Amino acid sequence: QVQLVDSGGGLVQPGGSLRLSCVASGRTWRTTVMAWFRQVPGKEREFVAQTTWNGDHSNYADSVKGRFAISEDNAKNTVYLQMTNLKPEDAALYYCAAGSTLSSEVRHYYDWGQGTQGAVAS
Repeated sequence: QVQLVDSGGGLVQPGGSLRLSCVASGRTWRTTVMAWFRQVPGKEREFVAQTTWNGDHSNYADSVKGRFAISEDNAKNTVYLQMTNLKPEDAALYYCAAGSTLSSEVRHYYDWGQGTQGAVAS
């Protein structure tokens, strides 16, 4: 099992930025893919971005392309999500996830962080 602790959420104005962090511990050797998902009340969890630990592959949801950037620091076992030009529709509970398949589907990820709230004033 991999333990994930995500942090960095907060409240910003439209157009503002937030940087989310996810620290992985435990059996991290099992994990090759790290991703961020988000969820708002009453809706399904949706894919935001993913990367491999070696940084060779990264993918983004169309809604965040050009505004969000995912990156990794292997030495710190940490994955980041830099969010810029935030919009009110970006407000959600953001979750870090670990898996071994490049996928945008929730079912392919087996370990999850507790979530960190990103809020954008409307």
